[in-house]
Amino acid sequence: MRYTLLLVPMMLATLAGCSKVNPVEVLEPLDVTTGWFDAGIMADGKNKLVPTVSLKLRNKAAEPITGVQIMAVFRRVGEQEMWGEHYGWAVRRDALAPGAATSDIVMRSQLGYTGEQPRIQILQHNAFIDAKVEVFLKKGSQVWAKLGDFPIERQLLTQ
Repeated sequence: MRYTLLLVPMMLATLAGCSKVNPVEVLEPLDVTTGWFDAGIMADGKNKLVPTVSLKLRNKAAEPITGVQIMAVFRRVGEQEMWGEHYGWAVRRDALAPGAATSDIVMRSQLGYTGEQPRIQILQHNAFIDAKVEVFLKKGSQVWAKLGDFPIERQLLTQ
């Protein structure tokens, strides 16, 4: 009898592991916007711009999904080193119904460019290096899975 009681939780844990949903397969990015957010004037009086991505995720699955984390990794083009990151929740406890989309998810790097010149001139400076963002999702203890790569457009964002 004791062995049966031990087997039931083990079987349930195995079945639960088999039913894990890969969020990258069921969540589709929509309305992706990238650009350089005006982070304001720093203490030294310089303007600061940070790379930003905004998107929504639509549930393509036939079942609702919950508990999905999102991560954005920012890099300058041609460099392997990370140039900022952002962690957050794409879908919390409230289930995202089939066919429904999240509200806008906005993710910004902490690092960016600063300059004394007007913001638009920062984007046009000859030392400016473009950036890209890689977006990853995960559910529970799963490993991070890549949702996509997006170039950061040379446009100013105010939101």
